[in-house]
Amino acid sequence: MSTTTSPRPAQKPAKRRTPAEDGRSGSRSAGRNPAVTIIVTAILAIVAIYFLVPVYWVIVNATKSTDALFGTNGFWFGGGFQLFENLGNVLTANGGIFPRWALNSLIYSGLGSALATYFAVAAGYALAKYDFRGKKLVYAMVLGGVLVPGTATALPLFFLFSSVGLTNSYWSVLIPSLVSPFGLFLSSIYANAAVPDEVLEAGRIDGVGEIALFHRIALPQLVPAIVTVLLFQFVGIWNNYFLPLVMLADEKLYPITLGLDNWRAQTDRLPEFYQLTVGGALLSVIPLAILILVLQRFWRGGLTEGSVKG
Repeated sequence: MSTTTSPRPAQKPAKRRTPAEDGRSGSRSAGRNPAVTIIVTAILAIVAIYFLVPVYWVIVNATKSTDALFGTNGFWFGGGFQLFENLGNVLTANGGIFPRWALNSLIYSGLGSALATYFAVAAGYALAKYDFRGKKLVYAMVLGGVLVPGTATALPLFFLFSSVGLTNSYWSVLIPSLVSPFGLFLSSIYANAAVPDEVLEAGRIDGVGEIALFHRIALPQLVPAIVTVLLFQFVGIWNNYFLPLVMLADEKLYPITLGLDNWRAQTDRLPEFYQLTVGGALLSVIPLAILILVLQRFWRGGLTEGSVKG
């Protein structure tokens, strides 16, 4: 009896790895190197400590009395726990002016960041998706605006607003906050990568207008960039000090930053204002911490999305 053997299936040749795949594999291997992981973790830990130590100091010292603030170690609790008493004093000092400062900061930061974000995203989308004469010049001016610090424009803005009678008003702080060169630049980079030209062309063929294209098609694609710009702008306006200092004279219009500095200036003759300033600083951090915790996942995506889409 003869035996027959079935033919073996032909083996597929081994797939050759491309140089790009080899590079990615090598980079992943390098990323798993224990020494590199330890170094990166140590650097991140040092950076985290650098930013968290001032917050820790404020929390600890907000629990102390004025005497304990100077009589105990600044990095540990002591002299009794008076956090709620101190915060109550902050809210009622000077006729309850601190809640008014907090409301002013929310108006400046909330309204200013919302409008500034919309204008920045709209202008960035236009720069990314439309060709027009002078586009490169406009882009260069935007980059120049990113490089100019806000303190350099505060005095010229004061003279400009003074000439039209808008100083010492909400408008003197709100209007300059509506311009965000960095937000415009970031939005243009992101819109160029995240909004396909083919989708816009399809919308135009269907008869959709340009404004509707922006609101219905582009904006949903730009949500990470919108949240990123909103967060940066809100934090920037909330922490702004020099512009309100130049523009405002009425204490009732002060934001928290200027109000706390006004309390700090009185500590030479009234030491209890030290504790009011520390407690006010603690309260001023809470809205920013809440905002960052809520928006952090959009923030991380917004910073990296434009670099990986193509």
